[in-house]
Amino acid sequence: MGNPLMGTLAIAGLLALGACAENGDASKAADLDPTSVVDATDLNDIMLTVADPNEAVEYFRSSLTKDPKRTDFRRGLAQSLVRAKRATESVPIFEKLIEDPKSTDQDRIDYADALIRTNDWAGAEAQLNKVPPTVETYKRYRLEAMIADSQKKWKKADSFYEIASGLTTKPSNVMNNWGYSKMARGDYKGAEKLFVQAITYDRKLFTAKNNLVLARAAQKNYALPVVPMTETEKAQMLYTAGLSAVKQGDTDVGRGLLEDAIDTHPRHFEEAVRSLEALKRTIKS
Repeated sequence: MGNPLMGTLAIAGLLALGACAENGDASKAADLDPTSVVDATDLNDIMLTVADPNEAVEYFRSSLTKDPKRTDFRRGLAQSLVRAKRATESVPIFEKLIEDPKSTDQDRIDYADALIRTNDWAGAEAQLNKVPPTVETYKRYRLEAMIADSQKKWKKADSFYEIASGLTTKPSNVMNNWGYSKMARGDYKGAEKLFVQAITYDRKLFTAKNNLVLARAAQKNYALPVVPMTETEKAQMLYTAGLSAVKQGDTDVGRGLLEDAIDTHPRHFEEAVRSLEALKRTIKS
């Protein structure tokens, strides 16, 4: 099946060319470079936002092959690879990008992000250290906080998370990361508070909901929090609470929560069924 987005854009491009011809400028229309039409329709921006990530990768790779001097194509390819969860492939593209005189501080920050995704924390830190301190962006401080976390520099991490949360109107993800950081330190009360804040900003952020269950379970509070949830989310959260209870030795509680998870899920909950069966075998033996 053809891609409707590309079909629409192709039609838009043809209409643009047709308009030139109708205005008596047919010769210019015939000579128009395809990349100029691309720029006119803002296809780069579309590919980096709403297009399928893998489709965007192919678009930018093809465009860069045709015009290897275009910095925006190289940048688009690197960013699209990250969007497509292919960060390892993006690293050599970013390496070349930051050598380009037309590259920006944001390119280096995005490169650091890709390096973190490939578990190269030292490389990411080295890149951020090359970004001037005057560049104060949400993404820069979020990455700085994550690096501080990896080094267990908790006060530094808290400072960076706080700055990052103040530099965005949508701090749900950074609040979730900050909460996870608190959990790693054993500060479950602090983590719980941050996960609640994350959900307040984004009621659909399931990761924060599930993390909230983990933070409460670590305090032996296995009751589900009062947050917006679908039936599927509720089942998953009951499952998380059940596994946490079993891990902490509260076997009977855990078994009951796993049974509730299976009963709650609108479809067959295979993972919970397997876990419950394994628990029953363990108890019998």
